[in-house]
Amino acid sequence: MCGIAGILSLNPNEVTQIRLKKMTDCIAHRGPDGEGQWISEDSKVGFGHRRLSIIDLSEHARQPMHYMNRYTITYNGEIYNYIELRDRLLKEGYSFETSSDTEVLMALYDRDKEKCLKSLDGMFAFAIYDAKEKTVFCARDRFGEKPFHYYYEKGKCFIFGSEMKEIWAAGIERKIYDPMLFNYLHYGLLGNPENQAETFFENIKRLEQSHFIMLRLDNFKMQIHRYWDINLAGKNKLISLEAASEKFRELFFTSVKRRLRSDVPVGSSLSGGLDSSLVVCVIDELNQNNSIRQKTFSAQFPGYEKNEAHFQQIVIDKTKSDAYFSYPDSDVMMNEIDKVFYHQEEPFGSASIIAQYEVFKLAKQHNVTVLLDGQGADEYLAGYHPYFEYFFMELKKNKREYKHQWDAYTTLHQNSPFNPVFRKGFKYYLRSKFHPVIFNFFKSVNKSITQNTEGLSDSFFRANKSNLYHIDVNFHKLDLMLKRSMLGGGLQELLRYADRNSMAHSREVRLPFLNHELVEFVFTLPANYIINEGWTKYIMRKAFAHLLPSQICWRTDKLGYEPPQKKWMESGVMKEIIHENRKFLVGKGILDKSILSKEIKGVTAHEKGDNSWGILMAGKLLSNQ
Repeated sequence: MCGIAGILSLNPNEVTQIRLKKMTDCIAHRGPDGEGQWISEDSKVGFGHRRLSIIDLSEHARQPMHYMNRYTITYNGEIYNYIELRDRLLKEGYSFETSSDTEVLMALYDRDKEKCLKSLDGMFAFAIYDAKEKTVFCARDRFGEKPFHYYYEKGKCFIFGSEMKEIWAAGIERKIYDPMLFNYLHYGLLGNPENQAETFFENIKRLEQSHFIMLRLDNFKMQIHRYWDINLAGKNKLISLEAASEKFRELFFTSVKRRLRSDVPVGSSLSGGLDSSLVVCVIDELNQNNSIRQKTFSAQFPGYEKNEAHFQQIVIDKTKSDAYFSYPDSDVMMNEIDKVFYHQEEPFGSASIIAQYEVFKLAKQHNVTVLLDGQGADEYLAGYHPYFEYFFMELKKNKREYKHQWDAYTTLHQNSPFNPVFRKGFKYYLRSKFHPVIFNFFKSVNKSITQNTEGLSDSFFRANKSNLYHIDVNFHKLDLMLKRSMLGGGLQELLRYADRNSMAHSREVRLPFLNHELVEFVFTLPANYIINEGWTKYIMRKAFAHLLPSQICWRTDKLGYEPPQKKWMESGVMKEIIHENRKFLVGKGILDKSILSKEIKGVTAHEKGDNSWGILMAGKLLSNQ
């Protein structure tokens, strides 16, 4: 796990050691174990790197790394199946001077070029310079676990880095992209659903997940291609629940085994929910020889109704783990929010991101470099309660099955304090009966809103109202919604939080649920293997009912990772901070001055009538200009 940097330019004076070092210096937190800069013989290509040593701790594995007197790489991530790939490449005549996955990646690229990406089980963002072909190949993993940002001036230069602060360090102007800011304040959107390459900055893009760039140095033309997608056409309607459960177990065990490969200490983040609990229990099952002393790291919120301490302790007791706890509160939020924003670089969804930051800090204090985490499961195993709506839309043509599933669902959740039975409102019936028509209707309305309802200044609203982003509502099947959750931006926001928060403390986070073979398999299953009789994540619960404590396996009170943010934000000091941000944004011409007299409420996220969190984030964004 590391940080990468690069400058490509037709002007050799632009590619300098000093400039590269400025870029890598500002991401020293991503790689405290070493640094390197390299410039090609023709001075058109410069790579930089900061190293966090995880696999092959020797100096031989430092980067930028060279291979076959032809390739040079700067690489961030882990290829979890590198041992299997290395063995195969050795049999084909390739040789290696290190035991790192970096060298394996370059050999695989030599053999397969861009098709090498199909062989990788991992998280990665990298650039490979081919001295023979005079090309630079850049790629990002399937789900977007590792970041890749870039500035491109057609025909002239290409500058890239793990974090945007590197690009600013290279001298590129930090200029806010008003359409993104407008949609954030109007909708609470953290990205453009129709173009995930956009950032909150006008001249900086992100390479989207599942994509690669090929840039030719003779003309500086850049091509971007998607190399992977989720296939919704290959449903297996014949597979039994028992066979599907066995396959799920096999794939998940393989994923966890691979993600335990490390030359430094490995632990786990434990929230107390189903997903992180399963990761810890599977590690325990794999640890029959007691070669691993499990360490878990958790956040707790004493006195809060959504505190997960009880469930965390159940897992800790079962696995006999060494447990460590962080106790974030309002003082922590006030003291750390500027640091967290510095690392996140763009607005983030809630104060839960600050709590996550504290968990990674805790891991650093106890010298655990790598943490496995349960993130990603909710998005394709339908972990969130709103997925029920799409499940029932899919069942509407089968009246008998619909009634059976609806009765089971309402019975199971009728008394739930956090996830009550959803109401079949007007929009639900319209979408379920007339979804193509209603889709186009909402799209046209979305693009032609003329009323300013969010406290924005008239001038800022008028300048940007034509830039409203389109939010898809045309989902009448569960798998369509799950695919959007995986690849449509929602998961990518969570992965951004985890990457920046972990790397802020020089920690690496690994996600066993984001093994692409596991994800592809789940998308072949019928909808009632994902949600069944009121249970989300049904296939996972069935597959691991023997391993998970029953109190966790069959929980109905699904909770997000949520601190008592409302209480924190209602403190007098936080209200003063929010008011100062309101004044600041009024002075910038973004908010109308009438907002200064409105009550400040403590909200968890963007809500109609009060956008205190969004205003706080927007103030942080603009005050750093």
